[in-house]
Amino acid sequence: MTKLSVNINKIATIRNSRGGNNPNVVKAALDCERFGAEGITVHPRPDERHIRYQDVYDLKEVVTTEFNIEGNPTEAKFVELVLATRPTQVTLVPDALGAVTSNAGWDTITHKDRLIDLVQTFKAAGIRTSIFVDADVRMVEGAKETGTDRIELYTEPYAENYAKNREAAIADFITAAVRANELGLGINAGHDLSLENLRYFQQNIPNLLEVSIGHALICDALYLGLENTIQLYKRETKMA
Repeated sequence: MTKLSVNINKIATIRNSRGGNNPNVVKAALDCERFGAEGITVHPRPDERHIRYQDVYDLKEVVTTEFNIEGNPTEAKFVELVLATRPTQVTLVPDALGAVTSNAGWDTITHKDRLIDLVQTFKAAGIRTSIFVDADVRMVEGAKETGTDRIELYTEPYAENYAKNREAAIADFITAAVRANELGLGINAGHDLSLENLRYFQQNIPNLLEVSIGHALICDALYLGLENTIQLYKRETKMA
């Protein structure tokens, strides 16, 4: 069974475009849970252009499913936020300052020592750790050496090439997932997964524990409604 974690960054983006508190990020998270989501994901960035740091504190008080905080741990403020709120999981993502969205996984070999320190820090606080990686066996093996609990496969290349040749698009992800399983790493995935490509990915990645989906899910919800959309995505994660 693959869990669906809904990334609510886009809800915060809409709110911030007008100021005030409409739509209400906390209510949106609670609604996602009520409609069947098995987790809530947020990705606060230093400029707080969508999720604000205060949102994370507010959400920690009410989220009852898995709470996943993504972000770049090179920012001291991010590390402090995670340690203060102690989510279920922290996902370490190597975002560049000003990046529109995440666009690459960690080089777990080059940054091994830094990642070891961070993983130890978060795990000592009782927080499950996940490292965002490309579908590259070397990066998976490097992640294992950091002591992380899980990896999150960066799935944009799969999504981008799915319509052209889905077998070719997923090949590297299967190889990476098989190696992760051999090493005892849990597997998450996220970035540009959608109702179009999610089922095939879930059916072909062995022991996929969690998918984090935001942009496509929120876009679909504009047309289909949030409750219906979450149920449609959950159906796709249960079709193995």
